[in-house]
Amino acid sequence: MTAKVTLSFSDDTIAEARRYAERDGMSLSAWMDRAAKEKALRELFEAHANVMRRAGWDTLEKQALADEADFEVASAALRGRGGKAGRAA
Repeated sequence: MTAKVTLSFSDDTIAEARRYAERDGMSLSAWMDRAAKEKALRELFEAHANVMRRAGWDTLEKQALADEADFEVASAALRGRGGKAGRAA
């Protein structure tokens, strides 16, 4: 379902939007619809990220990723593909 609305844009904004829509092989309406959806999703994800930061979950995620990287290095060394443990075996 679609809704017809009347919007006003600056000449520069609409000219750029038309260029991008043409580049992407889309109608101006479809391009603007996609751009609005993407902006709404960015806002939602930024709000979520802010909540996660305030709760301290971002530091836990960073630590988990670091632990995973350490695990991969140790595993590779144990399999004989680098690191001191691989050379000692």
